[in-house]
Amino acid sequence: MTPSIQLYRSAISGHCHRVELFLSLLGLPFETIDVDLLQKEHKAPAFLTMNPLGQVPVLRDGDLTLSDSNAILVYLEARYAAGQWLPRDPVGAARVQRWLSLAAGPLAFGPSAARVVQLFRLPTDPTDAITRAEGLFRFMEAELGHAPFLVGERATLADVAHYAYVARAPEGLVSLQPYPAIRAWLQRIEALQGFVPMIKSPIGLAA
Repeated sequence: MTPSIQLYRSAISGHCHRVELFLSLLGLPFETIDVDLLQKEHKAPAFLTMNPLGQVPVLRDGDLTLSDSNAILVYLEARYAAGQWLPRDPVGAARVQRWLSLAAGPLAFGPSAARVVQLFRLPTDPTDAITRAEGLFRFMEAELGHAPFLVGERATLADVAHYAYVARAPEGLVSLQPYPAIRAWLQRIEALQGFVPMIKSPIGLAA
């Protein structure tokens, strides 16, 4: 039987991996459907009916179609995890939301953007993206000096949202060597039951 949950994804996308990772951590059966970004399948009419913005990932769960990776994480947590990954108390929820905002800001425009430049060999100077990545990582390093996970003693959506682009930061020429607390945090994420790795991407896909 085909699982009711379908994930339209690109395997090299950290945004997609965070959803795939969370589905696996929750132990939910799901089907992955690969979308070829180089062939612009995400801009094809059939795909645009699911997400008019033409972006992956897209999640289909029965009659529901949902886009935006962080929105998908929040939906999956509320429906299938009942507060285990997103605290319901006001302070805990706000702390996780802060990290989700960072994932949509400095993470996306820092290590993610620097990686895209190298991955697709774009004629773009990655200096600003690398600088933003290093600023974010200094902040993360300090936060992880006080707790094993980004929002305390247990993993939350904050950790799921950040894992992929931090782990793959070296693909964007952002070294993780100066950040021992971050490297230890990555190992803790990878030790979680249900963890699935993100593929190591071949640099120069557009070459």
